Amino acid sequence: MKRIIGAAAFPASEQAKLVEVDPDSAGQRLDNFLIRRLKGVPKTHVYRIIRSGEVRLNKGRAAADTRVAAGDMVRLPPVRISEKVAEKLEKPAPAREFPVLFEDEHLLAIDKPAGVAVHGGSGVSFGVIEQLRQARPGARFLELVHRLDRETSGILLVAKKRSALTRLQDQFRERETGKTYLALVVGSWPANRKVIDVPLHKYLQADGERRVKVVARDDPDGMRSITLVKVAQRISLPLPRQEGRGEDSTGDVFTLLEVTIKTGRTHQIRVHLASQGHPIAGDDKYGDFELNKALHKEGLKRMYLHAWRLQFDHPATGERIELIAALPPELRKFADHALAAPAPL
Repeated sequence: MKRIIGAAAFPASEQAKLVEVDPDSAGQRLDNFLIRRLKGVPKTHVYRIIRSGEVRLNKGRAAADTRVAAGDMVRLPPVRISEKVAEKLEKPAPAREFPVLFEDEHLLAIDKPAGVAVHGGSGVSFGVIEQLRQARPGARFLELVHRLDRETSGILLVAKKRSALTRLQDQFRERETGKTYLALVVGSWPANRKVIDVPLHKYLQADGERRVKVVARDDPDGMRSITLVKVAQRISLPLPRQEGRGEDSTGDVFTLLEVTIKTGRTHQIRVHLASQGHPIAGDDKYGDFELNKALHKEGLKRMYLHAWRLQFDHPATGERIELIAALPPELRKFADHALAAPAPL
């Protein structure tokens, strides 16, 4: 005899279980607590078992937005995940540590390499957070404070306590942090162009891929987005002439920028810089694709965007912290190569 939930089934002999809310989970909404406990269970199922009363909080029914407290007892009904999800859970993410920039009992700051997603989803089986959890099985709490694009390297914060997570996320939301990136853009960026204040709109392409575009200030779907730009260095790199790029394409000029974001929109830096006619070198979504091919031959095999500096108040002590992540070797090597390259004839 089997009981059905959605398209999946579980043996009737399976029993519900009681789970005690630990101190690090105190203050969470009930739905978020369940989503983290019931790994692989679709969110629609989670909300369904809350509405039906199968989930109980201290023996009583509770709404999805009820806040749990340390010591609360939560009844979890038996659920069954799909075979596909089960296979993924049976093959957990490989354990991996990342270069540590700062760590104490409240938070962890790592230097994320390019090419690694921060979390699983959207076709990615696992990311930084899943690998960290596997590498640190004794850690009671590890959660991402913010995000970085998969192609972006640099500073990433992970909270080790729920109190640290909420306090740090409040700082990001209230724009009390300082986030500065290093970006190499195509062309000579005007030194007097220091602020980009242009709304952005996130949308999905026909194939389901997420993209972002600039929109008019009166666009109802636009989200105000502010980026500050400072010229750090100008670089000239002789490249073979490319069809359609003009007679002067043998000597391409690039600008290394310090980019500080005051808002944290998806792909904000990439889209803002490209909208000004200066896409990031190596950007495969918003960049100059033909130029990227030439840069690849010259040794730039990734997007030149790096989360370089992060400033924030420590979530427990209030001390102002400034972290710096040096340019990764592949970006530093390319910049050195460009600076050493002979001037075009």
